[in-house]
Amino acid sequence: MEIASLSRSARIWVTGHRGLVGSAVVRRLQADGFSNILTVTRAELDLRDQAAVSKWVRTNLPQYVVHVAGKVGGILANSRAPADFLYDNLLLHATVLRAAYEHRVEKLLYLGSSCIYPRECPQPIREESLLAGPLEKSNYGYAIAKIAGLLSCQAYREQYGCNFISAMPTNLYGPHDNFDLETSHVVPALIRKFHEAKQRGEQTVTIWGTGTPYREFLHVDDLADACLFLLEHYDAAEPINVGTGEDVMIRELAEIVREIVFPDAELRFDTSKPDGTPRKRLDVSRLQALGWKHRRGLRDGLRQTYEWYRAQSSPC
Repeated sequence: MEIASLSRSARIWVTGHRGLVGSAVVRRLQADGFSNILTVTRAELDLRDQAAVSKWVRTNLPQYVVHVAGKVGGILANSRAPADFLYDNLLLHATVLRAAYEHRVEKLLYLGSSCIYPRECPQPIREESLLAGPLEKSNYGYAIAKIAGLLSCQAYREQYGCNFISAMPTNLYGPHDNFDLETSHVVPALIRKFHEAKQRGEQTVTIWGTGTPYREFLHVDDLADACLFLLEHYDAAEPINVGTGEDVMIRELAEIVREIVFPDAELRFDTSKPDGTPRKRLDVSRLQALGWKHRRGLRDGLRQTYEWYRAQSSPC
């Protein structure tokens, strides 16, 4: 279903605007001429506080919300703190959706995650696979919270007629990613490991797991483009996958990063560490049928991300 184009003067609240996804959405909206982008920092507003969130929405009256804020992390962070990932994400999804309902936001786009799907899922993963089997144990707290947010969007639509839509992006990477080795996802972790090994003159870089799982990766600027597209072209209760429809073995990903950052490095795989889900590739046929497709290839996207990281880590 095609929806009318958004007014470039519409008030759009982007939650989590300093993070990987939020900053990309703000850049995309600015590039497209939107002049009333609403943002608020974590220090100014705790999204886990319902009263504070409701007051902020009542005061600022956003017409549209792109809800991307969340507590995120890689396998290590998720496996160490499942209760924290569950608690924080449950709260901040509940508060934002409730406030959007209370103050009559015209449309809300909620971003979930591909980790909502079962661990052993037919590939590529269709939206209908949601709740069809057990989740991956290493990130079940985060996944349950994301599922709760998605189902909440549908519940608000059903009970109150709210125009809340949900998109499920695949694994993301790009500028403003989290490069902390304790909490990062695989792409920023690999970039930092190879970069620091090169700086220290070390010849070996250790990769978690066997290197055999397959993952799909989408540049965050492509996701931001998809978010604007969905705000303008999607209006259904069913979640919709956002990705490339292409995946790569982790070993091959590491080899691409090595080629870009430190070609002389040797790879060592620490098989005592978990692999996570064996394979996770999204079926993006529903989104492509609407007319959207990613534009950035993995190799070029990784090169651009490394250039950004190197610029940030270089001494002034």
